[in-house]
Amino acid sequence: MDEPTVTLESGDELPTVGVGTWDIGGETVRDAVRAGLDAGYGHVDTAEGYHNEAEIGDVLADYDREEFWLTSKVLPKHLTYDALVESCEASLDRLGTDYLDLYLVHWPNPAVSIRETMDAMASLKERGLVRNVGVSNFSAYQLSCAQHVSDVPIAVNQVEYHPWFQRDDLLDYCRETDTVVEAAAPLARAEVFEDEVVQELAETYDKSPAQVVLKWAVENDVVVLPKSSSPEHVRANRELFDWELEEADRKRLDERDRNHPVYDTPTRDWSRDVYGIAE
Repeated sequence: MDEPTVTLESGDELPTVGVGTWDIGGETVRDAVRAGLDAGYGHVDTAEGYHNEAEIGDVLADYDREEFWLTSKVLPKHLTYDALVESCEASLDRLGTDYLDLYLVHWPNPAVSIRETMDAMASLKERGLVRNVGVSNFSAYQLSCAQHVSDVPIAVNQVEYHPWFQRDDLLDYCRETDTVVEAAAPLARAEVFEDEVVQELAETYDKSPAQVVLKWAVENDVVVLPKSSSPEHVRANRELFDWELEEADRKRLDERDRNHPVYDTPTRDWSRDVYGIAE
């Protein structure tokens, strides 16, 4: 079955399920991406901070570039104009492609002007190196500021989103501004599988807990990027389009919110190298 897509302001069609690749590398990520593309995924998500772009590029070389959507992200320490442009060019080189369908600011960095960052993004788009630009892990406040100074539409905000961390105010703002929400960690790094309602619905629908949680997100108009090191699970995570959750069951999952992030906590460890903020 063809995968549904979301139409961006550019007119490009973003597939609603992508192969997530955080925290996997080597032959594991090669097998996962290959399994996904062979199973009909049209969307692969990576980042320079994942340190696996070269391995993904090895796999992508065997496929028609126009047949899949490719996203990468720039680290917060590289958000100055020249560093961002260099990061994008390096990602393209590692991935073996001439362009990215979507390029995201991976994390906000308060030590760098968002105006400078978005100016660099606009330059990349003008050069044809990226077709759409977006952000990741931005609050509504941060997103609104970026939108205010950006010369190009901010197509996507990729954020942590799952039944235990639903962020209604943020999602409402994204929808009001036609910003597509992508769910990073849509399975709460497997923690949400322990939820009793998720387990019960998995049994009711004869689906895996992962499929139930992903289906819930997709039915809430959120693009999902599940990651798995198992090709079997990668294939199963796409099997979402020939069944539906009953409205009452979807509402039960809506009611599981407990404001529980697995990675997007309120504070940051600014000493981490990814931010590049010296004391």
